[in-house]
Amino acid sequence: MLHQALSYLRFLARSGNAHGLHSPFVFGLYNDVIQHTGAYQAFAPIEERRQFLRDSEDRITVTDFGAGSHTGAGRQRRLRDVARTAAKPPALAQLLFRLANWQQPRTVLELGTSLGLTTAYLAAADSRARIITFEGCPETSRVARETFAALHLHNVELVSGNLDATLTPTLQHLQAPLDFAFFDGNHRYEPTLRYFEQCLAHRTDHSLFVLDDIHWSAEMERAWAAVQQHPAVSLTIDLFYVGLVFFRPNQPKQHFTLRFDHPVDRLLERAGRLSA
Repeated sequence: MLHQALSYLRFLARSGNAHGLHSPFVFGLYNDVIQHTGAYQAFAPIEERRQFLRDSEDRITVTDFGAGSHTGAGRQRRLRDVARTAAKPPALAQLLFRLANWQQPRTVLELGTSLGLTTAYLAAADSRARIITFEGCPETSRVARETFAALHLHNVELVSGNLDATLTPTLQHLQAPLDFAFFDGNHRYEPTLRYFEQCLAHRTDHSLFVLDDIHWSAEMERAWAAVQQHPAVSLTIDLFYVGLVFFRPNQPKQHFTLRFDHPVDRLLERAGRLSA
């Protein structure tokens, strides 16, 4: 957590907002999608499911193939604790909904399902999209499937098992290009870059890749820097919590660092001013 707090203070020092944005594409995306504050009809039932999970006293045995949790939680966890600490908060999950709703992807990959709440937002953005989501933990997968059933989502395919073993064959059997990918499956440098490279072979010039927790650790910051410098990448947007990656052709490489109006932003900014 200390690393994230210090990273956030550095982020505040170099980040901006719509003022001074000279890219029409980024200006429109930032104002109309990223900073959009309106609610959609799909949000309420997903948030009801979130509250149900947060109220649950049920316990599951968590199998974690990634970098683990900042909370130090053990393998036996209450669902309410997983929903509170591992599931993406509403503001970020709804950002992914808006990005998918804006881009209208036909094929979406999510690397890291957790309890299925973020998956539900991606699936609800467009019922015509095919959502393929990967989860390593069998018991978490079971709860995620219950989430999809409770929300009547029929466009989600959950692939359960270690991502190192399941991603390659799934990509090989894709029958359409990969339009949208959300990377939240392993918070380590080498696996993050490996999964990114594997998915690159299936993207188009118009695909959007979203990397989660790019400032979660020094290792993830190294991974994000490597992605930014990748020759296939033409444009990135660092929102601190997530990084957006575009492959737009015939465009000079550009990197933007922009503030996302998230409740945590305001708390951390206030804490930074108080400690200055």
